[in-house]
Amino acid sequence: MSDTKANTKKLYIKTYGCQMNVYDSERMAESLGGSGYVEVSSPEEADMILLNTCHIREKAAEKVYSELGRYKDLKIANPDLKIGVAGCVAQAEGAEIMRRQPMVDLVVGPQSYHRLPEMEAKAGNGQTALDTDFPEEDKFEHLKARPKAKRAPAAFLTVQEGCDKFCAFCVVPYTRGAEVSRPAERVMSEARDLVERGVREITLLGQNVNAYHGAFEGGTWGLAKLIRELAKVDGLERIRFTTSHPNDMEDDLIAAHGDCEKLMPYLHLPVQSGSDKILKAMNRKHTAESYLHLIERIRAARPDIALSGDFIVGFPGETDADFEATMDLVREVNYASAYSFKYSPRPGTPAAEKGDKMVDFDVASERLQRLQELITQQQRAFQDAMIGRDVSVLFEKTGRQADQMGGKSEYLHAVHVTDPTVQIGEMRRVRIIESRTNSLSGVVLG
Repeated sequence: MSDTKANTKKLYIKTYGCQMNVYDSERMAESLGGSGYVEVSSPEEADMILLNTCHIREKAAEKVYSELGRYKDLKIANPDLKIGVAGCVAQAEGAEIMRRQPMVDLVVGPQSYHRLPEMEAKAGNGQTALDTDFPEEDKFEHLKARPKAKRAPAAFLTVQEGCDKFCAFCVVPYTRGAEVSRPAERVMSEARDLVERGVREITLLGQNVNAYHGAFEGGTWGLAKLIRELAKVDGLERIRFTTSHPNDMEDDLIAAHGDCEKLMPYLHLPVQSGSDKILKAMNRKHTAESYLHLIERIRAARPDIALSGDFIVGFPGETDADFEATMDLVREVNYASAYSFKYSPRPGTPAAEKGDKMVDFDVASERLQRLQELITQQQRAFQDAMIGRDVSVLFEKTGRQADQMGGKSEYLHAVHVTDPTVQIGEMRRVRIIESRTNSLSGVVLG
């Protein structure tokens, strides 16, 4: 056996939550690649298990502890197995994770994962490693250059992290820190590198991505400027961004949706509630009316845009009238898709202190069901309206059936075709012939 194979170690990463965590997991794997790790698809194969966690969903920490419990037998069978917890639950729980699960070897917050190799070395020497600081140095600057292997045709690229909005329900400002934008030239360099390795679509990521203001030669670029410069990169065919805050949807970004051909006609713009009273309690700093006016302006710039949103039902103090205001807003916007959740308190957030105003569980559940039924109707109608239309599809993967290929339309619909001529990475025109529950099917043109 060669020295290279003998020194190879196996890494299993389980990723929870948003696209930013998917990107972070990629960079963690690349960072540990310098220590001899290669990724594997199951924890049973691994020399190191890393959970990259999210703190947004209900009982997030308990779900992580439950997952760790499943690895107890693996640790007993292989005492050299290293187990780590990264991401937002790691940031929030810190040393408590190691106290509750002594088999955990390292805990690292989302701003410190560039230090993983040295933490892994400490764990290899029998020491526990904990790092949940908000370091002054830019983690992206300290990560190794991305390997030159060919990439899938679509990729995520984090450009902004953290949030200064302090919505009353949200832990992000506490787990990810203040808003920070990556320098524009570093983003451009990473994007060019991705395109050189086969990427044709890039989704720009940030907890509040449209607050992006990246330094460039003594000045700054906003998100619209960054998008327009990325559009000049040969070989990059599509640009998307997520997630945005209504208060940072500036004029030039709205205009870019109308005049930048490579910016796809899809926008995720969370509103959370249609009630001004609840929006104020959430500390959203916008009103239902201002949101609806913003939607009008965006649609004026790009009439065919597919709009997506987020909603929290049962926020403390929400009345029947407040909920009906949310339903009215959803009807007026007519979303292509949306995500809705029942409120659950996050320790340390202002809303968590309003226990006396909690909405009855059954009432909140009934409201959520009604909202989701309305959203599903709108999503279905948007999909059905695609039948007979021609769309551009970037094909990303093979399907379950012979000759079946899957990809995404410009509107972010999953589209399937059965055509032996289609190859992964190709962009093809497709006529939609059928609308399914969560996807479309079509035939390739030409």
